[in-house]
Amino acid sequence: MMATRIRSAFLAGVRGLALTVMSLTASVVLFTLTAVSLALIPIGIGLFTTPVVLTALRGYADQRRLLVARWSGVHIPLPYRRMPADLRGGFVGQVERCVLMLKDPATWRDFVWLLVDMTAGCVSAFLPAALLLYPLESLVLAAGLWRVFENDPYWYGPVPVDSQGTALLAVALGVALFHVAVRCNPALLRAHFTLTGSLLRPTHEMSLARRIDHLTETRHDAVDTSAAELRRIERDLHDGAQARLVAMGMNLSTIEALVEKDPAQARKLLAMARESSAEALAELRDLVRGIHPPVLAERGLGDAVRALALRLPVETEVTVDLPGRVDAPVESAAYFAVSELLTNAVKHAGADRIHADMHHADGMLRVSVTDNGHGGADAGAGSGLSGVERRLGTFDGVLAVSSPAGGPTMVTMEIPCALS
Repeated sequence: MMATRIRSAFLAGVRGLALTVMSLTASVVLFTLTAVSLALIPIGIGLFTTPVVLTALRGYADQRRLLVARWSGVHIPLPYRRMPADLRGGFVGQVERCVLMLKDPATWRDFVWLLVDMTAGCVSAFLPAALLLYPLESLVLAAGLWRVFENDPYWYGPVPVDSQGTALLAVALGVALFHVAVRCNPALLRAHFTLTGSLLRPTHEMSLARRIDHLTETRHDAVDTSAAELRRIERDLHDGAQARLVAMGMNLSTIEALVEKDPAQARKLLAMARESSAEALAELRDLVRGIHPPVLAERGLGDAVRALALRLPVETEVTVDLPGRVDAPVESAAYFAVSELLTNAVKHAGADRIHADMHHADGMLRVSVTDNGHGGADAGAGSGLSGVERRLGTFDGVLAVSSPAGGPTMVTMEIPCALS
């Protein structure tokens, strides 16, 4: 138990020392560059330098958020507004980029964080290291360094060291400080991370603004997706079932004219009409299945995905732990998202084994699809995964892709919902 505490205290001290060095170097440099660049905006130079400096500042702040997540397990969301994808080039585009970054409240919070990080943040980060390093000084004094200060006492904390006895008293104080470090270093480092997180995480107002922007974007995506789906249904009806029904109507008109004159030919046309009606019915069923599969409405998401798996040409295992039904819109979105992922695994990943897992926990429907294909999938590279991401975004869902080169690929979806 004590060995574990000492190791944790030592680790906190090393990390605190590393954070101190970062605060005294990178934070100071970036604060200075940012301040100078902002001061140069009135004469025009800052319009070109500010976006570059602020981009570097955001990258540095992201690295500190990553350290907080790794060293304390606390995730700090990104607070920055999205930059428009259609920014113009040239001088006008540079001015627009500079203005947008300066209008983002997160920019100024980053700037304030730099100021705090190189002052109070630096002190709070150095405390765990100091509590480990300061006791070493008492050992050096007791080892004989006190002789240098025989005529002029060296103050080790409240202890004036000018003899071997006072040096041993300093060692006693150092041991006490070491015990404080063992007990308090992890908490001191967490206090530094709390200070960092209070400035680097988005405020409530910023979170609401990002949420509104996200919902606005996903609403537009949902409207565009619905319009495209309606156009697809119209095209499929026009080119498929409608054409067959028109041909069947023409055949029936011909049969009506031939039924007395040429009964044999009329019977052939009747057979053709019957075949056309069966094909039209099959196409209508396929179309309905593409809109909302009957098995999904009747049996739920789990059985619908199992039915999908049975139609795949590769070995597919489906694990379902859903003690109830989710709302129909969410169920439909999850079904078609899984269908897209299974299709991608077969067509593009070259997989011969797929595993799909679905369960509900903590108010989230979590679905993961894993395949043993060659990997390399990227949500931003093609329309398949990005389309799934947009579909999930309509319901405030998220998509995560892990697909290293050589595989395996694991795609995880999370959609907030309740079970009935």
